[in-house]
Amino acid sequence: MVNEDLKPLPYGRQTIEDDDVDAVVRALRSDFLTQGPAVKRFEEALSAATGAKYAVAVSNGTAALHLACLAAGVREGDVGITSSITFVASANAVRYAGGTVKFCDVDPDTSLLTLASLEERVAECARAGKTPKVILPVDMTGAPADLPGVQRIAKRTGALVIEDAAHSLGATYAVGGQTFRAASCAHADMAILSFHPVKHVTTGEGGAITTNDEGLFKELCDLRTHGITKDPARLERQDGPWYYEQHTLGFNYRITDVQCALGESQMKKLERFVARRRAIAARYDAAFAGQSERVRPLRVRDGVASAYHLYVVRVAARPGEALVSVAARRKALYLALAEKKIYTQVHYIPVHAQPDFKRHGMGTEALPGVDAYYASCLSLPMFPGMTDADVDRVVAAVLGAV
Repeated sequence: MVNEDLKPLPYGRQTIEDDDVDAVVRALRSDFLTQGPAVKRFEEALSAATGAKYAVAVSNGTAALHLACLAAGVREGDVGITSSITFVASANAVRYAGGTVKFCDVDPDTSLLTLASLEERVAECARAGKTPKVILPVDMTGAPADLPGVQRIAKRTGALVIEDAAHSLGATYAVGGQTFRAASCAHADMAILSFHPVKHVTTGEGGAITTNDEGLFKELCDLRTHGITKDPARLERQDGPWYYEQHTLGFNYRITDVQCALGESQMKKLERFVARRRAIAARYDAAFAGQSERVRPLRVRDGVASAYHLYVVRVAARPGEALVSVAARRKALYLALAEKKIYTQVHYIPVHAQPDFKRHGMGTEALPGVDAYYASCLSLPMFPGMTDADVDRVVAAVLGAV
């Protein structure tokens, strides 16, 4: 029986404060509800936070992925490569543009795609007489993928790199003694962000694409608004101030001023939110130290400062234990925590195993790292509003049930 007196602890939750509410009210009372000055200010805040030259805010993270794939030139018959441990949108975006998807294996200790698996997928493409059009490394749980390694492979093949940074706003990684920010596009052609309520900052629903390429930036701006331009320098004729032209087939993926007013307010708190997430993660780490025979937090790669969108632990496999048994114990842990009103989640169901992908001839790869990760992973509560007592409650419940 669930104890009704306990405070529910979800795996993630937004933090909305009075100044956020005030910012939205000001937007509602302004002359602009959509496509006004708040959009531009939010984009400028994203550029400042990531270090990318350009940011294009859109209606959600999936729209950001779709437009990035289109801007990268993905069309009918092209191939995109991504991790199988991600939300389905990372792969669906390639399909929206007409392409097919190949899936990489992951290191189950980090949940990030392996370069060895990426090399295998590239080799498979070469044997089929194709080269990948895009590679989409996924920054899982808040930790950037090996972006320099992915970029090296991409440059050899001619593919563009789209960093799926939906989990990693505020994260950093070091290369050769230099520190880079997630979504800076230092090692990618584009990056995408998500502002769903459980992310680091929220606009309710929303997303963005960052890039340092002016040509990609202009194309993304066109694509989010039906492919329409009013730029006098690009118009084929001049009929009057009202005149516009559609130069390509685009979409209505615009975000509103009301959403961006919230996003702009939230961005002022990004550093504080990430700092609290890291403090929560450190408390979890300390509590689970020495418990590796029962439960193992994900390993963060050297040089990476995770932004901890998620805090994932893996149920440790016993000597000789089959994955089906590990998965059964993970399910039992999930249910035991729910009885204590601690609501965990599994991130993610492997995309390559989804029936729709198999039905369309994708997802045939053998991915043992993915299988091992999925059988054992569980996302514990992680959001800035958690108290230390909340963290301790989760730890006690996990160690009492695993």
